[in-house]
Amino acid sequence: MSEFRKIRKAVLPVAGLGTRFLPATKAVPKEMLTVVDKPVVQYVVEEAMEAGIEHFVFVTGRNKAVIEDHFDIQFELEAMLRERGKTVELRSLEDMLPKAGATSFTRQQAPLGLGHAVWCARDIVGDEPFALLLPDMVMRDRVGCMTGMVELYNKVGGNIVAVGECDPDLAHKYGIVGKGEELDGGFRITEMVEKPAAGTAPSNFFINGRYILQPEIFDILSRQERGAGNEIQVTDAMLKLADEQSFSAYPFGGETYDCGSKEGFILANVAFALEREDIRPRVEAALKSLINRA
Repeated sequence: MSEFRKIRKAVLPVAGLGTRFLPATKAVPKEMLTVVDKPVVQYVVEEAMEAGIEHFVFVTGRNKAVIEDHFDIQFELEAMLRERGKTVELRSLEDMLPKAGATSFTRQQAPLGLGHAVWCARDIVGDEPFALLLPDMVMRDRVGCMTGMVELYNKVGGNIVAVGECDPDLAHKYGIVGKGEELDGGFRITEMVEKPAAGTAPSNFFINGRYILQPEIFDILSRQERGAGNEIQVTDAMLKLADEQSFSAYPFGGETYDCGSKEGFILANVAFALEREDIRPRVEAALKSLINRA
């Protein structure tokens, strides 16, 4: 049994405007764009649920109420499905719902960065460690990324950051961590550098959109000055927290799709469609035909 406090809550910052997907996101939140037949944000919530997360804190903005509706019961729709005997569709709706009272929604009233969004969740999270999942990043592997992170946390405690490996020549495009002592399931982080100058990166391990953080970060964020992009950056706060607490990396070996970009969103749709036995044959044949014509 782990001596460390259980990771019960997850923060999901969903206040972004999704300008890279205009005009699609003019009226539909980017987190509700679908990969095959599920919204992007649902994949992220399911990943957290599989890891044992019990409470989901959505940091929202204007025009995001549809996210709250999505994770709620819709009586008329469910009644119609029961009446027509559509048990498979009904079960899919029931399985995706967090338990009653297990979702909270708070507003980030101004676009002041990821660090500010996390700080907005402080009173709901309280004085306990929590998971932070960026809803643009959809992960795919046999073992969920957050599940692996929780397993590592239960061994070593502290703060955990998911990382992936990139081409060393591209390390200057990412937030990069330095690799230290090997751990069972990860390694100690010796430093964190946001977009290091070409040729100066301490490794090719980049921060990958999943975190387990201790609550002391809220106090740091409350005093955090604006950084890159004139926004309050969570990485800056982590650097200060690293002076007092350990940070460890969980290398995620699966596939990550950045659904905040058009390319990543399209690739996610293709990858998840090809996993589906009910639609794979037609999709695969159509893709081959398109490639042959290109």
